[in-house]
Amino acid sequence: MNQVALKHDWTLEDVRALFDQPFNDLIFQAQTVHRQHFDPNEVQVSTLLSIKTGACPEDCKYCPQSGHYNTGLEKEKLLEIEKVVAEAQQARKQGATRFCMGAAWRSPQERDMPYVIEMVRQVKALGLETCMTLGMLDSGQAQELADAGLDYYNHNLDTSESYYEQIITTRTYADRLETLQNVRDAGMKVCAGGILGMGEEANDRAGLLMRLANLPAHPESVPINMLVKVAGTPLESAEDLDPFEFVRTVAVARIMMPRSHVRLSAGRETMNEQLQSLCFLAGANSIFYGEKLLTTPNPEAHQDRQLFEKLGIRPEARRAPEGTPVSAGISDQFHDAMASADGSVRPCEAMSAATGS
Repeated sequence: MNQVALKHDWTLEDVRALFDQPFNDLIFQAQTVHRQHFDPNEVQVSTLLSIKTGACPEDCKYCPQSGHYNTGLEKEKLLEIEKVVAEAQQARKQGATRFCMGAAWRSPQERDMPYVIEMVRQVKALGLETCMTLGMLDSGQAQELADAGLDYYNHNLDTSESYYEQIITTRTYADRLETLQNVRDAGMKVCAGGILGMGEEANDRAGLLMRLANLPAHPESVPINMLVKVAGTPLESAEDLDPFEFVRTVAVARIMMPRSHVRLSAGRETMNEQLQSLCFLAGANSIFYGEKLLTTPNPEAHQDRQLFEKLGIRPEARRAPEGTPVSAGISDQFHDAMASADGSVRPCEAMSAATGS
């Protein structure tokens, strides 16, 4: 089988040819590529916390935090720094190596920047990788976050450019691409993916991956989200996506972006163990860990531990750029929790941990 070289000039026809392979051939190709770049039995474990919830001015049709829709979500102010650090400490104890912080903003206000910058500094001091998603960033804001030591910035493209206006009208595709470029220019790593099951066509799923893979540098993290249908949002009655289409998308993402972490993100709460296992086989090697993703459900922590144990999967240790582990004991902490007598895990107090937005 010919290997797919690292490339940034994919055409829609190229991507559809990958999708259209027989399922077994596609999974075999994705797993082969995966093993060239990653340990096939390691999965990165991240935790996501909502640091500011609700009342977002954007009209994303999937989002319960949009101020345009009545979803019953209580609006919350920016969390205190001490609260965020306490949640990060708890996440680290439970095995997370990356701590992601999300705020429901169109873009951060200047008055908020000192607070989020201090959050980055204090969470990073715990030995965790840091990630934030705060909406659009201008070049100055991106540089401030980079200077504070932020490792990753999450800003999803959500879907293809051609389908985008069916989902969001208050922010353009070009706006999203500009933020990703500002993040890159500031020297941070990029976390960018999309959401499946929003009524898009197969060409839209292919177009999303094409746009991500054709960026000047592939995103280091690519979250693949399944739509979580929330009552009160315009997509609450969207037709379910065929699970095999979801797995195919994970596999194609792995082939096209072979060195990226492909995150099995929002929507796992409705996936059975067999579907999640197929996703890992297709090249997914990152999850969000914790009972909540921002405002939507996520599998309970003990369920993830049990699935990892069944599959022989271990959490990936955080590594320095040269490959030296710097979070020794993280895997042991995770598996210590797996071995607890009642299968329970200490809950994060008032955990608001987030979706893959």
